[in-house]
Amino acid sequence: MFQSFSPQIWSRIAPFLLYMLFIVLADGLTKYDVAFIDSRWLYVMKVTAVGLLLWYLRKHYTELYKCSKLSAKHLGVSVLAGVVVFIAWVNLDLSWMQIGTTSSGFNPTDQNGMNWLLVIARISGAALVVPIMEELFWRSFLMRWIVSIDFLKVEPQRVGWIALFVSSLLFAIEHNLWLAGFMAGLVYGLLYIRSGNVWVPMIAHAVTNAMLGFWVLYTRSWAFW
Repeated sequence: MFQSFSPQIWSRIAPFLLYMLFIVLADGLTKYDVAFIDSRWLYVMKVTAVGLLLWYLRKHYTELYKCSKLSAKHLGVSVLAGVVVFIAWVNLDLSWMQIGTTSSGFNPTDQNGMNWLLVIARISGAALVVPIMEELFWRSFLMRWIVSIDFLKVEPQRVGWIALFVSSLLFAIEHNLWLAGFMAGLVYGLLYIRSGNVWVPMIAHAVTNAMLGFWVLYTRSWAFW
C-alpha cells in the first residue's frame, strides 16, 4: 500500500510523521524520567527539523504557489476565524472535553526567570511551522484524499461533509482538547472548502496559535502549550 503512495502524498505525510515522532520521543523521555536533555529543547529541535523538511520538499506543494494571492476578503475571514477558534480553544477545557490527563505543558521559565529563546522558538514554531505542516496534511491532503487518492485533482469545493467530518475528527484526536480540536478542524476545513485556497486556513491557524501563545505568556497557563 505504502509503495503506491506518490511523492506528492509522501511530501505531505513525512513532515507530519516527523512531528509526531518527536512527540512520542518527548512523551517517552517524560514517562521513563530520562533526563539527558531538557524536553523543552526537543520542541525547538522538532519545529526546526519539520521546518527544514518542509523547505526541502517545497517543490511538491504546488497548491501553495497556485493560490499565493489572497483577496482582502479572504484575509479578513482568515483572521476573524483564527480569533474565533482561539476564543473557543481557551474556553473548551472542561475535563470531559479532554483526552487523557492534563499535562504541565511547555513552561519556558527556569531559576533565572523567563527563557526568551524558548518563548520565541515556541511561538514562532506554533505560528509559522505548525500551520503549514498541519494544513498541508489535514486539509490539503487528507481531506481531499478521502475523496480520491489522486487528491491533487480534487477541487476543494468538491470535498463533502463526510471527508470534512472524518478529517476533523482525526484532527481532534491529535489534540488533548479534543472538542476544541474538532471545532478547529471544522472551521479550518470549511475555510478551505469555501475559499479553495489553502492559505486561508493556514493564516487562520497561524492567528489562532499566535494568539494562544501570547495568551499563555500573559496568563501563565502553561498547560495550553
